[in-house]
Amino acid sequence: MRVDDLDHKELLELDPEGGVIRFAGQRAILLDAVAMGLLRKYLVENFGLTAARTVLTQFGFAHGWRMAEAMQAEFKWISDEDWSLAGTRIHALEGLFSVESGSKGALSKEGVMLLASYEAEQHLLHFGRADAPMCWTICGLTSGYLSRIAGKEIYVLEDRCMGKGDAACHLFGRTREAWGDERGEELRFFKRSRLKECLDVSLQRVTETLQTAERKLHEHRRALVRVARDIEEPLGTVAQSPSMRQLVDLARRVAKVDSTVLITGESGSGKERIARLVHEESTRAAGPFIAVNCGAITETLLESELFGHARGAFTGASSDRPGLFEAANSGTLLLDEVGEVSPGMQVKLLRALQEREIRRVGENKSRKVDVRVVAATNRDLAHGVAGGTFRQDLYYRLKVVELHVPPLRERRDDILPLARVLLADAALRMKRKISSLAPSAADQLLRHEWPGNVRELENAMERAVALARGSRVELEDLPEEIRQAFAKPVASKGSVRPLDEVEKEYILAALELNDGNQTHTAEQLRIGSATLYRKLKRYRLIGEKRVPGKDAQSEEGSALPS
Repeated sequence: MRVDDLDHKELLELDPEGGVIRFAGQRAILLDAVAMGLLRKYLVENFGLTAARTVLTQFGFAHGWRMAEAMQAEFKWISDEDWSLAGTRIHALEGLFSVESGSKGALSKEGVMLLASYEAEQHLLHFGRADAPMCWTICGLTSGYLSRIAGKEIYVLEDRCMGKGDAACHLFGRTREAWGDERGEELRFFKRSRLKECLDVSLQRVTETLQTAERKLHEHRRALVRVARDIEEPLGTVAQSPSMRQLVDLARRVAKVDSTVLITGESGSGKERIARLVHEESTRAAGPFIAVNCGAITETLLESELFGHARGAFTGASSDRPGLFEAANSGTLLLDEVGEVSPGMQVKLLRALQEREIRRVGENKSRKVDVRVVAATNRDLAHGVAGGTFRQDLYYRLKVVELHVPPLRERRDDILPLARVLLADAALRMKRKISSLAPSAADQLLRHEWPGNVRELENAMERAVALARGSRVELEDLPEEIRQAFAKPVASKGSVRPLDEVEKEYILAALELNDGNQTHTAEQLRIGSATLYRKLKRYRLIGEKRVPGKDAQSEEGSALPS
């Protein structure tokens, strides 16, 4: 047999009924190139570049060695040279690369030129351009094939690679002696002891990372329990108020089914936290949770971000890129601020939800996706439908189940528990030993209306931790707008309070805020100083010197007529 006589039709045997594929007489399997690329990505991200290269190089070496044995058993070669050259042809027929016309082989003086290395292509797709040659598996399998034929170890290395921007990949094969010390560091990847060494180091690094993460999580939980012992905390969501308890219960129930969910509520109220709760309580919890802010991306870029794009689809699209729908496969995709999506993009989004498939920008084929979509908005989408700015069919497709997150001002039972949890979080991040709120600070937090909701409360706690002088947050550590807040009277059925009682409470709160200065308090209340004096006397606070703050009779500028 001569190498020019090889025909893939004779090498490949298919048994459609039995499900067995044979190539060169050996059972084979078909592996998707992207799947191999994802394996490489997983190895690099979890075990490091060195361990990944060692594993793939030695895997390739074993593959090449087995292929050389199969070719020897299947064919009678005219010479060892033809048997050797057949390796390049066989690997090209397997789809691993294409060979430049006229190339002799990796052991020739000129080496072998590869034009379409699947490995370089996948490295570019998942990591971008590299600084060094990246065809680790191909070098390994070529080395294994040649070593089996030669009866001694032959090592194939690259000096040019498409993975680092070269026009083609260029491979050379040499014995260890011929390579000398020139590429000695790279030859270490072929040693079996190197694999154990790399994996030991990688596993040690992974173990240390997990131990560190576990220690931080344990410290975090201890801090939360210490500052908020009475908190029932389902997956990080504080729910003391009846409205939040009802919301969490509904979110947990809807999480069990794979329906699309629309989460509504004011900005900063915690919509993403509820979306994460739905994901973590669902059967997709082991899959990814990916959030994208639709309002922060232009229409053109949003389509590429969600659906991906093909190479050359637009200026700057230098390679194929999967979108977030594909990245969230088997998981949950949160479309935040979905009310900001343009009408044109709404049509494409509706089709993706209905057909459960997407089409990358610049491609003409559709790809199936298995994603649960959760949408969030602070807009009234029903009003948008009535005004013609939001598609009615998309609205109903998103609103299979609606979860409304109430603003913080409507769930005051959650304010202090949330503040304590956020205080503990901020203290851990800043490495400060601050564990509690002073009574005056806690009282003032309850007075504030929180127009920025949970996000405003989180920022307030972070500021307080940064400024606190002692081991607890004092009133002076809170932002100015919170320190100046007055309590808003709340009337509910069966608990309407007398007007005189509400007036007394409000006057005393204003007086305390002004540190007992009656003149400033009267000005702010827009009443006369004498009127304020009479009311305080009626409350029996003047004669007994019980005015909150400084002594009302000795405060400069607060002397009133008797």
